[in-house]
Amino acid sequence: MDLGTRIRTAREEKNFSQGDLEQRTGMLRCYISRVENGHTVPSIETLEKIAGALDMKLYQLLYYEDRLSDELTPKSGWGSYGKEARLLNKFRQLLPRITQNNRQLLLFMATRLIALKKLRS
Repeated sequence: MDLGTRIRTAREEKNFSQGDLEQRTGMLRCYISRVENGHTVPSIETLEKIAGALDMKLYQLLYYEDRLSDELTPKSGWGSYGKEARLLNKFRQLLPRITQNNRQLLLFMATRLIALKKLRS
């Protein structure tokens, strides 16, 4: 996971908007967006401000331990970068929280969507 995605994930876990982070750091929201999307590499001083605004230590922002096995981490293709990677990460965070019945329903729906897509191709 890249630094921008870690910042976005930490911000979303705190239920902060980019505007909230703008107020807490004094940085422009558009700059925060550029950092989160990987268009800008922030300086250490900027990272310290962001970490402080997120009530984190700098090392916590820089260090990322992927608790998922390498088998579940896409190397390329869908879910390996950008919006798809953020969506996949959100699913990974939420999936352990759902009940078994909802998990079965989600699997059923995904299977049906795949079958429908194959019919259309």
